[in-house]
Amino acid sequence: MSAPQPADLSAAAWEQRYQQGRTAWDLGQPAPALQRWVSRQPAPLPAAAIVLGAGRGYDALLLAGQGFQVTAVDFAPSAIAALAQQAEAAQLPLSLRQQDIFTLVPDLAGQFDYVVEHTCFCALDPSLRSAYAQLVADLLTPGGELVGVFFTHNRQGCPPFGITPGDLQAIFRPYFKVLELQPVTVSVPARAGEEHFLRLQRRQDTSGSGD
Repeated sequence: MSAPQPADLSAAAWEQRYQQGRTAWDLGQPAPALQRWVSRQPAPLPAAAIVLGAGRGYDALLLAGQGFQVTAVDFAPSAIAALAQQAEAAQLPLSLRQQDIFTLVPDLAGQFDYVVEHTCFCALDPSLRSAYAQLVADLLTPGGELVGVFFTHNRQGCPPFGITPGDLQAIFRPYFKVLELQPVTVSVPARAGEEHFLRLQRRQDTSGSGD
């Protein structure tokens, strides 16, 4: 049996997935763990937030509806077009960028209090994970937070590419301290037992040395 071919993770390939309706990552709603986060008491204070790999934007719209100043980024034109339509229909202000997330810096460096993650990290080639951690640190203000839902399954291949909770901490440790890392208990049935909720706070010193 021949080895499986690596998935095409280019912008054109993701756009083709949208065009063909192959969007299994799309829940048609915000991530339940993020819904729980914004509704907790005391609630997170609305602030500047950026949603990376926003897709059709359910998480971005959730935050905008709570008063966050939201920038949503995706490099698939169909995703941004769908998000723009939803934002207009809901009369919610959003800043939309059709762009590769790794080109956001230096233009948007240090401009956000929150980076919000859901199904972006798991769609990246694992070789880019350290670069992703650096990117998130660069986008945040000192003391800003990464808030996200991460796939922690152990299946081979894909995307979505899984990761262990321990490896998550190791990747982000040079730039962040962990505020929360726990299994998601409100996942949709198809993802039950496969997600962790993570909150990290950007260190004042992000030289990469960690503790």
